[in-house]
Amino acid sequence: MSNEPITLTAGDAEATVLPGNGGRIGGLRVGGTELLRQGERYGCFPMVPWCGRIREGRFSDGAVVHRMPLNSPPHAIHGTARDAAWRTARVSGNEAVLTYDLVDPWPYSGRVTQVVALAEDALTLTMSVETYESSFPAQIGWHPWFNRTLDGADGTGVEIAFDPAWQEERGDDHLPTGNRVDPKPGPWDDCFGMPDGVDVTLTWPGRLELKVSSREQWVVVYDEQEAAVCVEPQTGPPNGLNTLPRLVTPLEPLEATTTWAWRRL
Repeated sequence: MSNEPITLTAGDAEATVLPGNGGRIGGLRVGGTELLRQGERYGCFPMVPWCGRIREGRFSDGAVVHRMPLNSPPHAIHGTARDAAWRTARVSGNEAVLTYDLVDPWPYSGRVTQVVALAEDALTLTMSVETYESSFPAQIGWHPWFNRTLDGADGTGVEIAFDPAWQEERGDDHLPTGNRVDPKPGPWDDCFGMPDGVDVTLTWPGRLELKVSSREQWVVVYDEQEAAVCVEPQTGPPNGLNTLPRLVTPLEPLEATTTWAWRRL
């Protein structure tokens, strides 16, 4: 199938899926109100086969050191799939299935599948990485850009509420140092641990409450930008290919899911 834009609908919710632009969610409208920042770099993109930064673009697999392009010097950031065209495998009225085959500069062969499922009150994203050849370390995550205010409204904008067990201490190079510290107040560009699963609530006062949830235990929260805030569930911390790798094998794919559930206020 082609990689043309896809529109999913459920009740008064509408999601735009952009296979040709990194398999990202280009927009999510509830009752006509856009929740995601617009623009070809924004929306919500999948982070795969790694999340966040890799220190100096290098990671080890046993004795072999691989180097990724430094697209955020001096580091490599957010995987390779967001810069690629995905293929549309299947579409129904409220669900789309996309695939992306891992290619150079990623040194291993594999396939990524993302399922985008829209309901009247929730959007669920499920991603898997599988291989039929060599095993390799990988990560899965999502990077949504939620609008700080809705409909360009004035005011304080969205409120972020969550109760992490720890915060990954961030070094001057923006990477976790390996130390876990007590959570600190924002603004953040930080990774947090939630061992019972990611559970973050965004509230636009008087308008909408949206809960980002996942069984995964790490979430990056970024709210240093004026226009948008990011809540990023992922299968490990930044630089995790080096510090906490998850292995994809021919017998065991890597899978993750996140759900955004909303209600009007």
